[in-house]
Amino acid sequence: MSRSEKVFLSAEWRDLLMLNYEVEPAYLDEYVPAGTELDSFDGKTYVSLVGFRFCGTKLLGTIPIPFHSHFEEINLRFYVRRSAGGEIRRGVVFIAEIVPRRAIAFTARLFYGENYVCRPMTHRLNAKGSKLEVEYSWRSRNQWSKLEGHAAGAPSPPARGSPEQFITEHYWGYSRQPDGGTVEYHVSHVPWKVWTASHAQFSGDTRDLYGDEFNQLLRKTPASAFVAEGSPVKVFKGVKLPCTHEARSNPEPVR
Repeated sequence: MSRSEKVFLSAEWRDLLMLNYEVEPAYLDEYVPAGTELDSFDGKTYVSLVGFRFCGTKLLGTIPIPFHSHFEEINLRFYVRRSAGGEIRRGVVFIAEIVPRRAIAFTARLFYGENYVCRPMTHRLNAKGSKLEVEYSWRSRNQWSKLEGHAAGAPSPPARGSPEQFITEHYWGYSRQPDGGTVEYHVSHVPWKVWTASHAQFSGDTRDLYGDEFNQLLRKTPASAFVAEGSPVKVFKGVKLPCTHEARSNPEPVR
């Protein structure tokens, strides 16, 4: 394992509810980190509102975090790609991430420069027979916002070349830094099985986190929605890319 491939965090990500919205590429231009470009599927650009559970979280892959091992996260994200040494790295950029513990938000901001915020959160899972209901909520400005989805049947691997495969199989993260540079980090997990959602929606007000434009977008019907079963995950230590759109293949390790 190289210096840039040291495990920073391990956990299980479970019951990922993903609501996916089509947007014009220009909508995201100001958020694209240096050294990356927008990724698209079938000529379409997406943002996703995602809720899921962190379970059994450990720092450096081995150190349990008392009172911080199990928690919810909700994030708004979009998809980019970067060419590095002949390899196309498909990754995720987070516009904002919500967690219920201040220490978690602080750590993510410190080591990755991610836009984490702390809010009271809750979730509900209801599995009866072949039916599944998933909800994730957070409170902001004395009101609750919620994303919910219903599915049925058994989960299955996404079809090759499907939107579900495109959304779930991005194994890199990119975070724009205050100095104009970019941090890149690798996320490792097996491909996830998914349920297509028979019902999915978001309700609430996100203007304090995402601004008016994204708040209006999330009130629309998603272009697609599904629940991913999840798996154990490893998040590796980040590396700095240069402060230019010409990304190099040997980035500097984060200190």
